[in-house]
Amino acid sequence: MTTELKIDIERIGTVSAILMEPANARACYVLAHGAGANMRHSFVEKAAAGLAARGIATLRYNFPYMEKKRGRPDTPAVAHAAVRAAVAEAARQCAGLKLIAGGKSFGGRMTSQAQAKAQLAGVKGLAFLGFPLHAADKPSIERADHLAEVGIPMLFIQGDRDKLADLDHLKPVIAGLAAKARLHVIAGGDHSFAVLRKSGRSNDEALTEVLDTLAAWIDKLA
Repeated sequence: MTTELKIDIERIGTVSAILMEPANARACYVLAHGAGANMRHSFVEKAAAGLAARGIATLRYNFPYMEKKRGRPDTPAVAHAAVRAAVAEAARQCAGLKLIAGGKSFGGRMTSQAQAKAQLAGVKGLAFLGFPLHAADKPSIERADHLAEVGIPMLFIQGDRDKLADLDHLKPVIAGLAAKARLHVIAGGDHSFAVLRKSGRSNDEALTEVLDTLAAWIDKLA
């Protein structure tokens, strides 16, 4: 079942959201979009549909700047408030289901920052579909500083051609987070897990690996 919703963010405004909940749902993933595209982007829609087929509900939502069709992403404070409001709505809509949060690129990082500042109520783990560790082709680890303050399990799914997450920088970060963090690398994948034709597989096959990995990790969460 797919339901369109409105989420009220206190003192900020209202944003649109979509709840996709299969009849056999055993968990709900609060799925935030990336910086350059809203919750209806094809990648986000395919991810939600694929997770539904695997028994995972999703609540995807717009950040306020996307809702208002502004070009510049929200400040962290506004983005964090949106994450919290979306998580609270997912908890209401999917009461009794295991709750996970995260998302694509910018959305995943805003979710981890929010969790690092104050626990997201009821969330059992964070899953990142392409964590943006640094600006394109400018490897650094400053954007990862807050991850040490995230006290719940984390899954990083990254393409090995991702220009926003050099693996030589990301792997030590994840190793430093010890048992609470896991990295799964999509061979040949870029920041959106698109693969080259010469890889011998399709983008859909790469996405299948992404979603199978995410669903299996969710099932193992306490």
